[in-house]
Amino acid sequence: IQQHQEIHVVMGNEACDLDSTVSALALAYFLAQSSPAPGAAMVPVLNIPRAEFALRGETAFLLRERGVPAAALVFRDDIDLRALHRAGLLSLTLVDHHVLPGADAALDEAVVEVLDHRPLERRRAAPCRVTVEPVGSCATLVTERILQGPPGVLDGTTAALLHATILLDCINLSPAAGKVTPRDVACVALLEERFPELPARDAVFGALQAAKFDVTGLSTEQMLRKDLKVISNDDVLVAISGVFEDLETFLLRPGLLQDLDAFCQSRGYAGLVAMTVSFDERHEPTRKLAVYSQQEPLRSTLCRALEEATAPALLLRPLPGRWASVAAYAQGNAVATRKKVLPILRAAL
Repeated sequence: IQQHQEIHVVMGNEACDLDSTVSALALAYFLAQSSPAPGAAMVPVLNIPRAEFALRGETAFLLRERGVPAAALVFRDDIDLRALHRAGLLSLTLVDHHVLPGADAALDEAVVEVLDHRPLERRRAAPCRVTVEPVGSCATLVTERILQGPPGVLDGTTAALLHATILLDCINLSPAAGKVTPRDVACVALLEERFPELPARDAVFGALQAAKFDVTGLSTEQMLRKDLKVISNDDVLVAISGVFEDLETFLLRPGLLQDLDAFCQSRGYAGLVAMTVSFDERHEPTRKLAVYSQQEPLRSTLCRALEEATAPALLLRPLPGRWASVAAYAQGNAVATRKKVLPILRAAL
């Protein structure tokens, strides 16, 4: 700020999963390499505090494997985006999301580009460049963008990061999981054609999936923080956590109710939706979810919205409950990911 240096930040969503992280790193690197004499410094920002990074097991694993040290990464608490924006020095590209959370609403006018693969929830006026396409992984859109750019910019490390991310996001390109599209398949094939030394798909996917689902030793609070998104209206915050454990196992954790209450109280959440997923050997998913709130009207509102949803229909089947404040369901529509459930919950709020 003191040197009046313009900063162009490329930033993923606040869950900061592998897709958000690699999309931000790869696109910022591409922009830095391909922009003719850029006036701004290109900075990929991981949208979590540095202390949270250890909970992103698959991301930490892949970056370590590919020789990208955590010390080289910029986290949300390493850079004051609001101060940069107040000084008129910030431009912002959003990857893997296009709606900033309420706490970041002031940064909205700094957004110059969006690259996302979830359903469009709000339109942005020109000159903001918007690419919102229904592919399995945002890394696919970043790969397409890089491949359309100047030849020679894509290197082996970036290709390996993008390749691994698309494979994890699209469940090893398995049609049964309901996430992969022809564009994801095409990008993986193109990367393998250009970089034949890339490791085999099954090996990449297996290692990342194991790292992602390894919750050994994590407390309930850490499990809920591991893959967390927050939605809000004017006066209510609701957390939506991806939980990498079977729901019944999760609900049997000792002291769970007290842990849920403490987690929500400490962060100001009025409720929490825990969404679990597991995969069989054919990569077919099983999804379940639980809605927790001590406020009965809010819990009923969220449950009703999920039960009655039609776009998509979740085909929920109630599971026996232990507590009045927790409603648990098996989800018959196993291809309805959190990306598709979030708009239902937002509309309910």
